[in-house]
Amino acid sequence: MSSDIRQFGDLATQLVMESRRSTQTDTLLKYNDSLVRSLIREQRDLEKAAESLESGYNEEQGPPPALLIIQTAISRNKRCLLAYHSHRIDRLRDLYWTVGGAMPHILSDQEIRSKLSPHEVDYIRQYNSSVMEFRSEFSHELDITASITHPPKDLHVLVHVVKDCGVIQTELGSIDFQKGQRFMVRRADIEHLIVQGYLEEVS
Repeated sequence: MSSDIRQFGDLATQLVMESRRSTQTDTLLKYNDSLVRSLIREQRDLEKAAESLESGYNEEQGPPPALLIIQTAISRNKRCLLAYHSHRIDRLRDLYWTVGGAMPHILSDQEIRSKLSPHEVDYIRQYNSSVMEFRSEFSHELDITASITHPPKDLHVLVHVVKDCGVIQTELGSIDFQKGQRFMVRRADIEHLIVQGYLEEVS
């Protein structure tokens, strides 16, 4: 049998296996553009074959078995495509909240950026815009990008600057956070910098 011969659903199975491998290794794998495009081409071929069979069978005899098989393959391919992209969107959102909603941290990291498709970059930007718009409605009372794993005990916190992060606007005014310095600041103003690793809380 020729090695070029494959069954319907093989490409879709490969996508699902990639998602499973991503979950098992807890990593975001590179977007498999070539595999997605190949699966979409297969979908188009299957849809053409289904249309041809639909136009040729006798309704009194019912649909031919080949048509049922092709329709099942089309449906399964769609579910696998949706599952693959849904999994990647979930991973992207997890990554976004892990870094405290720091878009520059995500998009300036070439290792992460190289794994994303252009549509995923657009998605995470739009997602960030929606989060920031929602956050602005009550930013003085609550920082929704703050960690919920370890809730803060105090409104203010003493921090040590691990990496230079420039001038930051706080309730005390503008503060130039330079490496090695310590500051007592409102937690809500700098929580994202702690998450990103620029600041370190002094216990």
